[in-house]
Amino acid sequence: MTVEHPFVGELPLSVARPEHPRGAGLIVIQEAFGVTSHIEAVCGRAAAAGYLAAAPHLFHRSGDPAVSYDDVQAAYPLMQALTPEGLTADLDATIAWFDADGVPPARLAIVGFCMGGSVALWAGAVRPLGAAITFYGGGVREGRFGLPPLIDLAPGLQAPWLGLFGDLDKGIPAADVEVLRTAAAESTVETEIIRYPDAQHGFHCDDRPAVFNPDAAADGWARTMSWLDAHLPS
Repeated sequence: MTVEHPFVGELPLSVARPEHPRGAGLIVIQEAFGVTSHIEAVCGRAAAAGYLAAAPHLFHRSGDPAVSYDDVQAAYPLMQALTPEGLTADLDATIAWFDADGVPPARLAIVGFCMGGSVALWAGAVRPLGAAITFYGGGVREGRFGLPPLIDLAPGLQAPWLGLFGDLDKGIPAADVEVLRTAAAESTVETEIIRYPDAQHGFHCDDRPAVFNPDAAADGWARTMSWLDAHLPS
């Protein structure tokens, strides 16, 4: 799958186009390590399923680096540089890019991993997208990037939301996931949370053998595709 790298103003995108379009799109939100080869591979997988997929490079104001998975410390200042204003501008620019390419917001979903999982839930609360999916997004009780906590955002979800979490995640206790489940259930849209008892943070990333869980990853991706099929039907 060929990945294109257009710009929307100063915002770089990594884009994968489907050979057989289904008239729907997927925003793919990066991990704390940037738009890595794994994130671009996710775009490719979505395109293979018929979705126009694009990953906005949220670290572009900091030089747009991709950080090694072995260098978590290098990711912290990049995340700390994110702001609600910058995230909003990048989200809206990405939505406008899809709209100009023939995919309106109602036919557009968002999926995020790690820090991107938090951004995906926030996006599903502040914009009327077709669906949202979170893979192990933190900030459940305490907001990140200047955004409110996920438990405060979840009752206002506008997009049907799916959350995928691992019980062995050291940064997201299972008790917090259950609090988030309750908060999301207060929204007016369909929501669901799946917990994987033997999965750690980052379980979907096959470029991180120390945490990759092939069973949880396969199930999570299958559920993601089913969620999109249900809420962005052909």
